[in-house]
Amino acid sequence: MSASVQADGPALAPEDARWMRHALALADRAEREDDEIPVGAVLVDAAGEIVGEGWNRNIGDHDPTAHAEIVALRAAGRRLGNHRLIGCTLYVTLEPCAMCAMAMVHARLARVVYAAADPKTGAAGSVFDLLADPRHNHRVQVHGGVLAEKAGARLSNYFRRKRGKPPLGES
Repeated sequence: MSASVQADGPALAPEDARWMRHALALADRAEREDDEIPVGAVLVDAAGEIVGEGWNRNIGDHDPTAHAEIVALRAAGRRLGNHRLIGCTLYVTLEPCAMCAMAMVHARLARVVYAAADPKTGAAGSVFDLLADPRHNHRVQVHGGVLAEKAGARLSNYFRRKRGKPPLGES
């Protein structure tokens, strides 16, 4: 399965772009407020309510597990009083890594929608396909590429600034 193509399950929902814009705003906060890699995540329940959100905190918190997805999943678990987040959709600006993908499987998320693919460590179809692996007792529906150019440009420009290079044009 290509990382940006959904093989089965429901098509993209009309609100997916709206929630991804919210995740992109959280990614901006990661960089602006905390000088973290600009990745944001928002978790929405089946009724369309935000139950958790976050951005990368691993540098500032000295926590290798504090990826945006994990921060959002933890917030949702506390809010809902449950480690199972059944029926929820996670919107994240970068394809999840293996750690985050497995947390999504264990949380029993319904869907993950991501923006930019991660050709080095992506675990939603780019390098690994952990979310759809039939050996798991739960599979998460995956939709990739929503506002990918915008998210990819922000990530690239973050690293360009860190290396003292001029930013690329953002879409």
